[in-house]
Amino acid sequence: MSKRIVITGVGVTSPVGNDAESFWKALCAGVSGIGPLTFFDKSEYPTKIAGEIRDLDFTKYMDAKEARRNDRAILLGLVASHMAIEDSGLDLANEDLERIGVIVGSGVGGLLTMETEGKKLFERGPGRVSPFLIPMMIADMPAGRISMAHGLKGPNYAVVSACASAAHSLGDAFMMMKCGMMDAALVGGTEAAITQLAFAGFCSMKAMSTRNENPQKASSPFDVKRDGFVMGEGAGIVVMETLDRALARGAKIYGEMFGYGATGDAYHLSHPAPDGTGAQGAMRMALSSAGLKPGDIDYINAHGTSTPLNDEYETVAISRVFGEAAEKINISSTKSMTGHLLGASGGIEFVASLFAVRDGIIPPTINYEDPDPKCNLNYTPNNAVKRTVRYAMSNSFGFGGHNASVIVGKYEP
Repeated sequence: MSKRIVITGVGVTSPVGNDAESFWKALCAGVSGIGPLTFFDKSEYPTKIAGEIRDLDFTKYMDAKEARRNDRAILLGLVASHMAIEDSGLDLANEDLERIGVIVGSGVGGLLTMETEGKKLFERGPGRVSPFLIPMMIADMPAGRISMAHGLKGPNYAVVSACASAAHSLGDAFMMMKCGMMDAALVGGTEAAITQLAFAGFCSMKAMSTRNENPQKASSPFDVKRDGFVMGEGAGIVVMETLDRALARGAKIYGEMFGYGATGDAYHLSHPAPDGTGAQGAMRMALSSAGLKPGDIDYINAHGTSTPLNDEYETVAISRVFGEAAEKINISSTKSMTGHLLGASGGIEFVASLFAVRDGIIPPTINYEDPDPKCNLNYTPNNAVKRTVRYAMSNSFGFGGHNASVIVGKYEP
C-alpha cells in the first residue's frame, strides 16, 4: 500500500507577514506587501518597488555572530524552518534524525553575498574577500544550514529550478517519502534576491513592473494593465511526514499532499511555451498521480506573475486541462499581494493552498480591475471567497522552461 504524506507544520517569512497565520490573515484580507524599494539607492533603476521584509529580528533564532555569517536567503529559510519545527510539535531529541531530511530550494542562493564580496574583490583585491563567501553564497546552503541547525541527517539537498524551485522540492520530498527514503522532512524554498545586481538584470530584461507611482497596485495578475512582476523575498517551509508516523506521535494534520507533476518546455530561456503546453503537462501529471479528475479541484493558486505572457498562457493551459470544469474553479494569484518570491514562491503558495483547504477560504487576486479578454476565468477578484475546498492545486513555472504542479487536499482518516 502506497504511503500517504501529510503536512504537520508550517513556517513562513513574507512581505505580508512573518509567521504563517499572519501571512494567511493578510492574504485573506487582500493586503499588499509591495512598497517603495529601500534596500539600496533605486534612483537609476526603472523599477523602484519591491516586497521587502522588515521588522524581522534574526537574533531571536540565532546569536548575532551566526547571523552575520549567513546570507539573507539562508537566514529567512532558517527562521521559517524553526517556525515549522515548533509548529509541528516534533521533539527532535527523541527522533531518529537519520530518517528526517531537508529539501529546500532557492533560485539564486546568496546573491547579496556575491555582490558584496565581488565589490571587495574589484575595489580592494582578492585578499579582502571573506572566507565565508562560498558557504554564504551557494544555493544548497539554506538546506545545509537548516539540517545543521536541527541535526537532521536524512536526505539533504537543494533544488534549483528558478521560480519552480520550492514546488520541485515539495514534489521530490513527496516521492522520496512514498518510496521509503525518509519518514519526515523540512521542505520548501527561500529567496532574498532584492539586490542591485538582480534588479539590474531583470530591469534589463524588462521583466519587472515600472508602475512605481502606486506600488500596492503594481502587481496585477490577469489584468489588462499588467506590465511585469514585482519582486518579493521570504521563505515557505513545511514539515511533511508519512501519515502513519504523524498518527503515531499524535500530530495535528493540516492536510494531505496527493499529487505532483513536473515537465519541461524545451522552448525558450524566459518565455513560456505557447498555450502553456509545458504547464498543461505538469497539471495533467499532478492530477494523474493523485488519481483525481479535473472536476475534483476547487482552487488553483496560479503562478500568476502579472507578466503579459505568463498570465495569458497559464489561462489557456488551465482551460485546456480542466475543460468545462475550469469555469467552476476558483483561481487566484497571491503574488498580487506578496510579489514574486522567485524560488521561494512555491513554498509560500503551497501554504496558502493548504490553508485554503483548511479554512474553506479562497484568497483573492487583488488589483483585478480591468479584465484582460484573453484571461477569461474566475480569478477570485479583489475579495476572498468562502468555499469548501476539497483539493487545491498550486502551480510554479520557472525560467528555463521548468514547470511544477502540486496538489494538496483535506486529510480524511
